[in-house]
Amino acid sequence: MEDFATYILEEKNLSQKMLITYYLSKKIGIFFDKSIILKAEIAKLFIEYMKIDVDENLVLTAMLLCNCKKTENAQKIGKLETYAKEGAEYLATLGFNKRFCKICEEVNRYSKSENREKESDILEVVDQFTGLILNRVEREAFSTEEALVILQERNLKYTDNRYIDLFVEFVKELEEITIRDIVEVSIIKKLVLLHNKEANVKTLIATLSNRYEDKIEESLRKHQHKVSENVLNTKKTTNTKPDMEKMKELVTANKNAARPLFSDDIAEKVLNHKSNYKLEE
Repeated sequence: MEDFATYILEEKNLSQKMLITYYLSKKIGIFFDKSIILKAEIAKLFIEYMKIDVDENLVLTAMLLCNCKKTENAQKIGKLETYAKEGAEYLATLGFNKRFCKICEEVNRYSKSENREKESDILEVVDQFTGLILNRVEREAFSTEEALVILQERNLKYTDNRYIDLFVEFVKELEEITIRDIVEVSIIKKLVLLHNKEANVKTLIATLSNRYEDKIEESLRKHQHKVSENVLNTKKTTNTKPDMEKMKELVTANKNAARPLFSDDIAEKVLNHKSNYKLEE
């Protein structure tokens, strides 16, 4: 008989994977709130936009489940240091293998697990950052800029997280990419606004999948295309002058020969592909 682990890992669509986790949480009472949806979306964007070499399906499944034994007020109840390990132990009973459970346990460092998995570092940096940009009972949300500073200079300052620098670069780039809604707004700010506005997990999943996933992907594509064009134009501008200078130097070096190799005019035409002559095949 198929176990839950096989069932959810075989589902590759993130929205459907979220719904599966939502119904599981209703059935057995594991922790699953709107913040988990936001974390999974940010993790997905991070992996895809920065082209990180990991199993995306594995990481996103772990992101949805690694907080399964968390409580609403983990710090007050004393569960902060134990929920990740307890969650990993529980996930093992659902059929997940040892490595998957280890990845989930390492969402934080309280269990002092050794030889951390690289996927765990993605969970950690996304989990920490998302927690900072959302409101809590004891404090208001930090701005994106403030969250990055806290992430680098306090929360993960003395860790060996593999992806902290890359994640900071990713967030800064994402802040420059906007999507058109009622007004132009950066992608991360829009995700936070949706988290705060939507009434519950199901409506947030529906709104993201039906209205905003395509908009976000289109904005990312346009931005990457623009970046690529700028890089190509920069290379063209940078490389043309040195090549022209080399050609002119070649002309000068041959000025005392019976016949110059190239004139300045021909050199310019060759470099700009304006010559009518073609090489024989």
